[in-house]
Amino acid sequence: MVRPFGDLEAAVMQVLWDGDQPATVRDVLGRLQTPKPLAYTTVMTVLDNLHRKGEVVREMHGRAWSYAPVRSRAQHSAALLQDVLQHAGDSQAVLMHFVADLGPDEVSQLQQAVQAAQRSTP
Repeated sequence: MVRPFGDLEAAVMQVLWDGDQPATVRDVLGRLQTPKPLAYTTVMTVLDNLHRKGEVVREMHGRAWSYAPVRSRAQHSAALLQDVLQHAGDSQAVLMHFVADLGPDEVSQLQQAVQAAQRSTP
């Protein structure tokens, strides 16, 4: 089951997703945009929790851990959507309500995604 991130977890993941390489706690702390300044240990705890939950991997570089997301932002969002559908009870009704609220551009993107998925499925 994939769970949505808390506010601080989401902010930390945003930094990792926006980066092009693994980041240390100090890197993440330096790039975080939060209303209040955060302590180094707070960011370290959040990253440790994300690692424990399997959302990030880490590797020791010198004396510091470098963290990287396990999945891309799009992959994480898709997993959240799949989890919602799996636990919705009536997934067809959920999909119907979802599609009814989409704008024309989003409907077109959805149609293209479905067609691409159908082509790639043997």
